[in-house]
Amino acid sequence: MLKKKINKTVIIAEAGVNHNGNIKIAKKLIDVAAASGADIVKFQAFSANNLVTKSATKAKYQKNKNNPSETQYEMLKKLELNFADNKKLISYCKRKKIEFLSSPFDIESIKMLKLLKIKRFKIPSGEITNLPYLHEVAKNKKPIILSTGMATLEEVRKAISVIIKAGTPKNFITVLQCNTAYPTPPHDINLNAMLTIKKKLNVKIGLSDHTLGIEVPLAAVALGAKIIEKHFTLNKKLQGPDHKSSLEPRELKNMVNGIRKIEQAMGNGTKKPSPSELENISVARKSIIASKKIKKGEIFTTKNLTTKRPGDGLSPMFFNNLLGKKSERNFKENDKIKVRKILHLNYLYQ
Repeated sequence: MLKKKINKTVIIAEAGVNHNGNIKIAKKLIDVAAASGADIVKFQAFSANNLVTKSATKAKYQKNKNNPSETQYEMLKKLELNFADNKKLISYCKRKKIEFLSSPFDIESIKMLKLLKIKRFKIPSGEITNLPYLHEVAKNKKPIILSTGMATLEEVRKAISVIIKAGTPKNFITVLQCNTAYPTPPHDINLNAMLTIKKKLNVKIGLSDHTLGIEVPLAAVALGAKIIEKHFTLNKKLQGPDHKSSLEPRELKNMVNGIRKIEQAMGNGTKKPSPSELENISVARKSIIASKKIKKGEIFTTKNLTTKRPGDGLSPMFFNNLLGKKSERNFKENDKIKVRKILHLNYLYQ
């Protein structure tokens, strides 16, 4: 008998900028992602000159004691990956049999990724209200993953409308519930918002998770997430903006394994005995048993009938059918009650 195909969740291992601008580290991150069983490894594509002003300060979570006065521009400039870098990483991903993905943060980076022929686009949360950016991504007519950190439902709705009008069909869009805090407190992740997005906007859903640990992504899969995205690093102690809120290699692998188990556990929704429990039915259930000697012709009563394991005899659901009927034969104590005819043996519940 063929097993029903499992509805597989796409798992994105988010390397982001945890390569610290070093291609060798980026390749090691690809190794970890591939070994974990993730489907996709994702980086970030940007030009610091196009992304941020030179005086912009860093977010609170990006600041560290080593560079307290460093601007966001200075930090990002060290983390850029150019066209040649991305091409090398794409080639390495092919060798490791894992899909390469990168989130573009400016229009020039969108164009670069188009030239690199990536399979899909990932729109980061910060760009959800960036009209020219959304147009540039959507006109490629490739699958789009849209993160929604900091956004209202109406902002998500408008972004989807822009994307569709620019040429990408709605069924190409997956919307990820996301919270743009690193790390996200569990009470702020709001997994139920993911379900609201699905219900109100009629789109595929997923989760871009920034909480610590792996529990929240597993819960999201159980709720119906089709894509899970999670940051990872080689070591949480490395210097850089995202390392502390990322999973280490073993944690990433545990998350992937956990998601695959959840997928299997979800089943097909039909309530019936599973193959693994069929052999236990007779062991765990009960049959109608003689609680004392019963002579042929004697009336069945609650005094001479009981229920005991195993459940390979007459079901206790027929107990009331027997009451008041004459026994067709002699029974010893603990014998299973066997009958030839009892008023059609209909289930009685009263």
